[in-house]
Amino acid sequence: VQLVESGGGLVQPGGSLRLSCAASGFTFSSSAMSWARQAPGKGLEWVSGIYSDGSTYYADSVKGRFTISRDNAKNTVYLQMNSLKPEDTAVYYCAITGSWGQGTQVTVSS
Repeated sequence: VQLVESGGGLVQPGGSLRLSCAASGFTFSSSAMSWARQAPGKGLEWVSGIYSDGSTYYADSVKGRFTISRDNAKNTVYLQMNSLKPEDTAVYYCAITGSWGQGTQVTVSS
C-alpha cells in the first residue's frame, strides 16, 4: 500500500487549497478513504471520509467548508478546503484502514 499526499502549502485565512492523495497497491475503487489531520501539539483528528459508493462524511469542524471526492480512474482522493481558518493549520494525512501517507503540511496564516 502506498499513499502519497500533495497540495499543501501556505494560504491566507479565507483562502482555499485542494489536497490530493495518489493511492496504489490495493483495490482503490472498493476501499473507503479518509483524511485526518494533526495540528501542532495536538492529537490526530479525523476530518472526512468517502466510501466506495461515494457517500461522504465530515467532522463538524469542517462541515460546509471541506469537500472530499474520489476519482477511481486515477486512484486518487481529493480534499477541497475552502474558507480556511488558522485553526485548520495541521499536517493532513490520507488513510485507509491500517495505512497512512506521509502527510502534507497546510498552514493558514496572514
